[in-house]
Amino acid sequence: MNSRTAVYVVAAVAILVFGVATWLYQQPQLQSSSAAPVFATIEEAGYVRPHSPVIGAADAPVTITEFFDPSCEACRAFYPIVKQIMDRHPGQVKLVLRYAPFHEGSDQAVKLLEAARLQDKFIPVLEALLARQPEWAVHGAPDLDLAWGIAGEAGLDVAQARQDVMRPGMIGVINADMADIETLGVQQTPTFFVNGKAPDSTDPQALATLVANEVAAVR
Repeated sequence: MNSRTAVYVVAAVAILVFGVATWLYQQPQLQSSSAAPVFATIEEAGYVRPHSPVIGAADAPVTITEFFDPSCEACRAFYPIVKQIMDRHPGQVKLVLRYAPFHEGSDQAVKLLEAARLQDKFIPVLEALLARQPEWAVHGAPDLDLAWGIAGEAGLDVAQARQDVMRPGMIGVINADMADIETLGVQQTPTFFVNGKAPDSTDPQALATLVANEVAAVR
């Protein structure tokens, strides 16, 4: 190969490389249609559902979504912390509870809570069950009869509630929440999201900081 031919070959290769590079550079824009969908609301993304219990002002602009288990010790410990965070921002923050019945017997405790909601007794029964959780939520051997007794002491009409837990919609609520748990990759309780954003860590201060930032952003 003489020198002139070599120059032509090198030039041709350079042009080819430039063309390929240009094509690759343009590909992300062409592939954008196959990217993960961007949801307009946290409801569309699965963080909140119409059936979810809400604590706080329904029209609050900041939503804490908590995937919780009534038998979970950490959920019990976080409950007063979350209430304190909400108290710092009156009217600005609501708590949406999603059920993650990971422990044995927790699905029955969830049904009990849903029955209490039908009687407008959700918060008193929830707080009573959390306060006495060490008594009834023994891992591996939950005492659900005791849980019912505690709920009755909190004002629940137990006879009516025992009929209500047989409603088909009860298992539907659990199944819907479990489906979102899988979609969102929730693996432990409690797991928090604030307007669909996860805190930087499981430390309570990380949750408080994220809530404060979201409140500031909507003002």
